[in-house]
Amino acid sequence: MAPKYLVTGASGQLGSLAVAELVKKVPAQDVAALVRRPDSAAPLEALGVEVRIGNYDDRASLKKAFEGIDRLLLISASEVGKRTAQHKNAIDAAKAAGVGFIAYTPILRAYSSAIGLAAEHLETENAVKASGIPYALLRNGWYTENKTASIAPALEHGAYIGAAWEGRFSSATRQDFAEAAVAVLTADTPKANAIYELAGDESYTMAEFAAEIATAAGKPVAYVDMSETEFAGALEGAGLPGPIAAMLADSDAQAAKGALQDDSHTLQSLIGRPTTPWAETVRAAVKELNA
Repeated sequence: MAPKYLVTGASGQLGSLAVAELVKKVPAQDVAALVRRPDSAAPLEALGVEVRIGNYDDRASLKKAFEGIDRLLLISASEVGKRTAQHKNAIDAAKAAGVGFIAYTPILRAYSSAIGLAAEHLETENAVKASGIPYALLRNGWYTENKTASIAPALEHGAYIGAAWEGRFSSATRQDFAEAAVAVLTADTPKANAIYELAGDESYTMAEFAAEIATAAGKPVAYVDMSETEFAGALEGAGLPGPIAAMLADSDAQAAKGALQDDSHTLQSLIGRPTTPWAETVRAAVKELNA
């Protein structure tokens, strides 16, 4: 009997890509998608998958949603500070529902990373391991889209700000990471208790990133490095909530120390092709802004 798959956070940026990739690999009738609200269901139902409703804060709703699921892609929740409890709810519900395999998406080198985001991921990894359910840890590096999201203000002001100094980012696109998750999930027999450190093939400094924006746009854009505190303040001043601004500034500051660089090429091996070049993603983002 074919396994039944479920993707959590299926209406989100990574989750929606994972669902779309899954239905290329297995029949849509074998795929379920978890969303918090029924009004998120339509794009997923259009793919032919079964939409289930569940909330990370409601363990009972998760247990119901996970019934009959063999392989679960647990995409990390978005509410920083609440994620450990939310993920534990999902893991407990998966165990109660008899889920046979969990693939979870922590951050690159979660066991040793000094990035503030890593703490909740590591706590979740430990909960996954303690559950006794066979698992894969898909330790995702930085999404290139995290950086292209700031191209518009960089073009407006002629400056891309950050706190990464000369640190290098081995980023890849969400599509790359989604394909890797699906490759692990749909293996004939998923490798039990495997850990994958996933990152882009190429790395770049933010000065190089800004230079690529300038080339693509045909106008000057310089990288302006700040202290972590100054960067957080600038982001908050631009309208980001304080905790999010602090999280992004911390990530940049840790990237300056090598936290987001990796040259293992494990991601490339999983998806069977080179990862999407970061410069290509930059050029596409600039083109979209100018469209």
